[in-house]
Amino acid sequence: MLPDKNLMFGVTQFLGEGNMIQGVKTKKLRVISDERGRLMEMLRSDDDLFIRFGQVYLTTAYPGVVKAWHYHKKQVDHFVCVKGMMKVVLYDGRPESPTHKEINEFFLGEHNPVLLQIPALVYHGFKCISAEEAMVINCPTETYNYQEPDEYRLPAQGTEIPYDWSRKDG
Repeated sequence: MLPDKNLMFGVTQFLGEGNMIQGVKTKKLRVISDERGRLMEMLRSDDDLFIRFGQVYLTTAYPGVVKAWHYHKKQVDHFVCVKGMMKVVLYDGRPESPTHKEINEFFLGEHNPVLLQIPALVYHGFKCISAEEAMVINCPTETYNYQEPDEYRLPAQGTEIPYDWSRKDG
């Protein structure tokens, strides 16, 4: 079965050992360039993967920095790396999921413009793999609740998730 033309699961986006984690989707982004600059739509309300709008925010990481792990009980994230390159890693900790304990890696950024949809209850984190600060825009489905944040964390270098953040040369 061929994937939806708007979704792309190529080796440059998904480098998991096993299956794509259930509920994870990607959308190859189109960049339109001319002599004035570039335009890139990220998420539209008429996209097949659009759920709802909560807010939009920017998060960054300096070269080599890891920000991990956390998940949300309600929120679905939509990551687009607009500057630099990020390695985004997902871990399916949902016991009832057919992809339970799967790990997926995605390389997002200037060299690979992709939107990554991360389902609720899936752990995620990222590492800046570019020589300069990387910037991610997130358009989550929920607004941030300052009194009761929908964020559940584990340490980046802990033993709960079997993942090594070090660079893999080969």
